[in-house]
Amino acid sequence: MGGLGLEFLPMKKVLAVAVLALGAFAFSGCYKTQEGSYRAGVPFSKDTIESRYERPVAQVFAAAKATLAYNGALTAEVAATRDDESVQTLTGRVNGRSLWVRVDEVEPRITRVLVQARKTGGMGDVDLASEIDKQIALRLR
Repeated sequence: MGGLGLEFLPMKKVLAVAVLALGAFAFSGCYKTQEGSYRAGVPFSKDTIESRYERPVAQVFAAAKATLAYNGALTAEVAATRDDESVQTLTGRVNGRSLWVRVDEVEPRITRVLVQARKTGGMGDVDLASEIDKQIALRLR
């Protein structure tokens, strides 16, 4: 009976290794930014807020640009055409976090805004994304 505990020792080691491997897999990987590029970080954390406004793209883009500049630093501005649609993306830093704001036209009078925020370690920051989205909406009033 004394040898009963030793029989399960390899199983405990296998279980411990499996748990560590699963943890490493869950907390490492890549996520896609609103620009379309990939970055190292936690892929399964919520980081994006979507809103739609009945305003022209240019007006919403100007409000998003002013909001990023007011709260932190605007680091890049990219305009691209994907699948016959115009997509404008802003990149910025607010409180040490990375932000991407994508503005595109969904319908002729409807503009979509996607605000994505990530902490320095790659975790999503949906609270900051929500705050920036709210400030963009207030600028459109």
